[in-house]
Amino acid sequence: MTAERPAIVDIHQDEVLTGEAVALDVQPLGYFLRALGVLIDMLLGVAVLLLFAWGLSWLLGLGAIDPAVVPILTIVVLVLVMIVIPTVVETTTRGRSLGRLAVGGRIVRADGGAAGFRHAFIRALVGVFELWFTVGAVAALVGAFTPRSQRLGDLLAGTYSERTRTPRLPDAQLGIPPVLAEWAAVADVARLPERLSRRLAQFARSAANMEPTARARVAASLARETAVHVSPVPAVDHETFLIGVAAVRRERELRALRLETARADALAAPVSVPPRGFPER
Repeated sequence: MTAERPAIVDIHQDEVLTGEAVALDVQPLGYFLRALGVLIDMLLGVAVLLLFAWGLSWLLGLGAIDPAVVPILTIVVLVLVMIVIPTVVETTTRGRSLGRLAVGGRIVRADGGAAGFRHAFIRALVGVFELWFTVGAVAALVGAFTPRSQRLGDLLAGTYSERTRTPRLPDAQLGIPPVLAEWAAVADVARLPERLSRRLAQFARSAANMEPTARARVAASLARETAVHVSPVPAVDHETFLIGVAAVRRERELRALRLETARADALAAPVSVPPRGFPER
């Protein structure tokens, strides 16, 4: 039996590679958008509580209910608003609520999968303390110091808020400019710092819409920072140099990934063992 050849997975920015080698685009929702969604959900809950208080006072005025049952009804409504309704809504809608629909978010597991009843219940139960009892202060504090703006309930449940309104992925970048073809064959282009790589990608996406003077100024600044990691530096304009560097890094990283896949394929290949014959007498 021959081993199945592993496929090369192209992972884009802000994607997560699952255990099944599937790249998922699961960008986390921003801190302020998530806070706005929580605020909307809490305001809806407060509206339900105010409506209950109004109805209860109206029934008491009519003498339709016994005042002794008021504490029991209050506790029941509080449990419904704080725990039962959020759990049911989040479970049936697969991590959505009115607030998250408004801001474009959805609760998912840490691995990008859909959250279930257990996750929703833990989040709602912890939310009684961090959202209602502290008026959101604990959730805001914890979310400000977590990478994905997770509140305490998310950390305990293993979830976070995924952004559902993602922008279109940028178009593929151009290849190596023809004027740099010979340079690319011998150039030594080291791995660029992460911040510099992000700035290069951002410039490549927005360069066409920039004012010419600003475009030339940004390209010159990026070229000076990039030249430290390149040897030799070609005698071309700044934008052509940046495009060439980005293309060389992309092609070499893809080549390294293919070589790694080939090595994994060789290790996974079955070893043929010749059948053992009978010894001669």
